[in-house]
Amino acid sequence: MSELLAILLQLGSDVIQPPGSMPDSTPVALGDAVRLAVQRPYLKTADPMPMLRPGDLISPDEVGQVVGLRAAEQVAVRFRRGTFLLEASWLSPA
Repeated sequence: MSELLAILLQLGSDVIQPPGSMPDSTPVALGDAVRLAVQRPYLKTADPMPMLRPGDLISPDEVGQVVGLRAAEQVAVRFRRGTFLLEASWLSPA
C-alpha cells in the first residue's frame, strides 16, 4: 500500500485527499453533500433539454447531493427544487 502511495505522489496525483476536504481545483465526487457558495442570478437545469431558471430557487443554506459529473468542471447537483448544472468552483462542502 505504501508503495502505491509513493508512486501516486511521484506522479503528482491530487486524487489522495483526507475525507471531507474539497479544494477549489479538485473536482467533487458522486454522492458528496455540497452547498452553493456563490449565489447565481440564473441556474441551468440538468435536464436533457436544459433551461435557465431563477437563481433564488436555491437558498444559500440548502444542501444538495452530487448526482453527476460533466465535462469542463461542471457538476450535476440535486437540490430540493430540482437538479442543476453548476461549476465545481461555485460549490463548498456541506
